[in-house]
Amino acid sequence: MSQAPLDILKQYWGYDSFRPLQEDIIQSVLDNRDTLALLPTGGGKSICFQVPALAQEGICIVVSPLIALMKDQVENLRKRRILAEAIYSGMRRKDIDRILDNCIYGKTKFLYLSPERLTTELARERIARMPVNMLAVDEAHCISQWGYDFRPPYLEIANIRDLLPKGTPTLALTATATPEVVKDIQEKLEFKQPNVLQKSFARPNLSYSVLYEEGKDKKLVDVFRRVKGSGIVYVRNRRKTKEIARLLQRHRIPADYYHAGLPTEERTKRQEAWMSGKCRVMACTNAFGMGIDKPDVRVVAHVELPDSLEAYFQEAGRAGRDGEKAYAVMLYEQEDGQRLLRQFEQAYPPMAEVRRVYRALGSYFQLAVGSGEGQSFDFDIVAFTNNFQLDLFRTYSALRILEQAGWVVLTDAVFVPSTLRIIVNKDTLYDYQLRHAKMDKLLKAILRTYQGAFTYPIKIREGQLAHFLKMPRAQLIKMLRKLHQDQIVDYQEQKDTPQLLFLRERVDADNLTIDHQLHNFRKNRQYERIQKAIAYAETPVCRSQQLLAYFGETDAEKCGICDVCTGRTKTEMTKADFQKYRDKIEQLLRQEKLSVEQLVDSFPPKRQEQVLKALEFLLDEGYIDKTEEQLHWNA
Repeated sequence: MSQAPLDILKQYWGYDSFRPLQEDIIQSVLDNRDTLALLPTGGGKSICFQVPALAQEGICIVVSPLIALMKDQVENLRKRRILAEAIYSGMRRKDIDRILDNCIYGKTKFLYLSPERLTTELARERIARMPVNMLAVDEAHCISQWGYDFRPPYLEIANIRDLLPKGTPTLALTATATPEVVKDIQEKLEFKQPNVLQKSFARPNLSYSVLYEEGKDKKLVDVFRRVKGSGIVYVRNRRKTKEIARLLQRHRIPADYYHAGLPTEERTKRQEAWMSGKCRVMACTNAFGMGIDKPDVRVVAHVELPDSLEAYFQEAGRAGRDGEKAYAVMLYEQEDGQRLLRQFEQAYPPMAEVRRVYRALGSYFQLAVGSGEGQSFDFDIVAFTNNFQLDLFRTYSALRILEQAGWVVLTDAVFVPSTLRIIVNKDTLYDYQLRHAKMDKLLKAILRTYQGAFTYPIKIREGQLAHFLKMPRAQLIKMLRKLHQDQIVDYQEQKDTPQLLFLRERVDADNLTIDHQLHNFRKNRQYERIQKAIAYAETPVCRSQQLLAYFGETDAEKCGICDVCTGRTKTEMTKADFQKYRDKIEQLLRQEKLSVEQLVDSFPPKRQEQVLKALEFLLDEGYIDKTEEQLHWNA
């Protein structure tokens, strides 16, 4: 070992000490022990593999499903003068080839790979020749069919272990794992011995609240007027992001919106404005937030109920990473839960619909039966559905089913910058410049501005180059395309589209197989997760206790700062007792209207005080209506 972990932390990150549990995780890996690290969002997971990798000779392979997160981490490492590379769907084979060679013969310290690229024959052959010192598996819950974000390519990760030097440890990391998932991760990654290092998921500075509001817009504005500082508002669709941003702007709260459909440059610009404080609140889909380390977020608000407590915990956990008081606010109405259940039914279209979408993919990409395995394509789902007159939501749902069955992978948008390489020798280039005076100025600018254009593909920014040459960007691109056409340069234009990768060769749609037992298992698990999310919103028990119990911490103390603990939502009964009273009250009032006295008398005398508390909550939150002293259930 060349340096002590603390020295590395100080040298590259400027910190004098580790956060809780980081040092234990690092030491476990340095002792060559397979390790599962459970750290809450913002707990500093990347440090746990980056430091021990730097403390040893060799290269660290990092598996991650999130392309944006991979690229962010690679960029951050390079800023610290640490050599890092990333390989993901959408890259050209020769670029992948070059990166893999650098990992064998060069000084690359970190290789980030998307799981579907990890197990290609090209990657396997090169990985076997790399001096790997650690295999880090980020978002490790993706390996478990018990989890909320199962991804079949993760199941292949364990097969890579046989290619690595003997004794190479695996470090699995996640911020969201239930007890079943914790067990499953270790089994699927073939841990030599169980080894879980876990920091409590409790966030003592974070106040969770579920606010039952019919006028959500008014309440949202009120929240950001009352609580100063930076904030995030999560919604479920792109249209809503713009509506929320406009709402806040109308009330003089600096806000903007963010979703995956915006151009890369625009997303980057908005993210930077929010990070720097120029924009106070970002209204967004869950495309925003991954890998963003902004410690001083004071409020994370959810206008709609997420479809799992894992997703909610991760998104809400972006508030208060600096340890100061922060708020996770969910605005809820009873219809939200019903809406989520309706969406769940639509998310599992019949097999005939799945086959129709699969057949359309083959036609869209002009793939013959028996071809396509390992091929990746730019994929615009809107253009695809318009072309085949398919419903957008049902098509996306069918693609998710195909993905979970291991037929395809649909990635998030991949930004690949423009590249250019001069593919003729200097004499031929000089002759071309003499014969094409209009191109001469452009070629001279490229040679002056970019180093190495004869040797390897250089990244170019058309906007910057056009500004330097004082010409419109469109004209510059036209000229670059002409140079490519004339075979003077190899010019590859930037792209920013999701990728669709075929994991298996195309089959006739009638022969498409889905494991129905596994499909139904995942469907039932998702239904359970939705029910747990609804129960969290509708049960007046300490919010922190509910979340921690879901992740296996069943003996947690009341937080003292959520809406229930502070008395905004009044109750002192257990979650199980409340649910029992709620179910019985609903059953009675669906049968007939009753007065308060009649309802309470339906329970044993020793239970009546708690029944009254449950009834008070259900009345306050609109589950029960009272008309002329008669109670009836609000269906």
